[in-house]
Amino acid sequence: MHDKLQALATKALASLEKATTAPALEALRVEFLGKKGALAEILGNMGKLPPEEKKSVGAIANAVRAQVEQALTAAQARVEALALEAELNGPKLDVTLPGRRATFGRRHPVSQTMDDMCAIFSRLGFEIEQGPEIELDWFNFEALNVPADHPARDMQDTFYVDEKSLTLEGKGPVVLRTHTSPVQIRTMLAKQPPVRAIMPGRVYRKDSDQTHTPMFHQIEGLFVDQKVTFAELKGTLDAFAKAFFGSSAKTRFRPSFFPFTEPSAEVDVSCTFCGGSGCRVCKQTGWLEVLGSGMVHPNVFRHAGYDPSKVTGFAFGMGVERLTMLRFGIDDLRTMFENDYRFVSQF
Repeated sequence: MHDKLQALATKALASLEKATTAPALEALRVEFLGKKGALAEILGNMGKLPPEEKKSVGAIANAVRAQVEQALTAAQARVEALALEAELNGPKLDVTLPGRRATFGRRHPVSQTMDDMCAIFSRLGFEIEQGPEIELDWFNFEALNVPADHPARDMQDTFYVDEKSLTLEGKGPVVLRTHTSPVQIRTMLAKQPPVRAIMPGRVYRKDSDQTHTPMFHQIEGLFVDQKVTFAELKGTLDAFAKAFFGSSAKTRFRPSFFPFTEPSAEVDVSCTFCGGSGCRVCKQTGWLEVLGSGMVHPNVFRHAGYDPSKVTGFAFGMGVERLTMLRFGIDDLRTMFENDYRFVSQF
């Protein structure tokens, strides 16, 4: 046993003397001093020794361990010094060279589009209003003339939230808002006419495909005053289309249905790709559907505390991603939410 310990010490010291890298020293430490190393293996056989020899073997083993550990510490210092010397004697650093140019981020195309849309409507006299994304069902549906049994809810099947976990004014089911229209109700409850406001923000619906995502952005607008007419709605949206798509843009209104407006209309813009002559994007029609609009329904005014016999108004809403795709020629909505800088840097 004494000879084995002495041979281990001799081998360990010689190996440590030859090592020149930190990984090599770590491998030697494990080989000789590790839990399953050579020294541990020898000590594991001490139980077979007579009692009178155990004491002397234990003392020698402790001395060997201390000797190897001391040699390991010295080798580590030597290797660190060699590494530092190699670094100092390596290629010289030219401090006169220009530094690496910082990479700047880019504003997302959806953010660019939303900011530009808000700027256009601000020039038209609209103020920006905000509201919560987690909303009471009453604001999201009921106050907008969409009762619980209304079939229009099927088009906006959405995400409901456990109302017990939240603190909201009022009671009832809680949803992730499906449109920014609840902000119209909140604005009318807080202000008296005239009201001219737009409501940008995130909304949520249970859709996911090439042209839909569960989360997207909307901008809605509301104008309430005495004797507001449909002609003013058409003029406002036509002015927006020309400011956003270019002075040659034309608009077209088609009858439609929305529970919160009457009459209602879908608004088309002349195709920005073919100029109205017909192409694959507009399906050879020359028109692109961009938003919905209409005159505010009297029931919506009643829920907001306005007298529909004294005021009238119009409302409109549009998806920001839809206009972003048209503006930049993006053919798949999902690419805008993949967090790929190569995509964002194009805009």
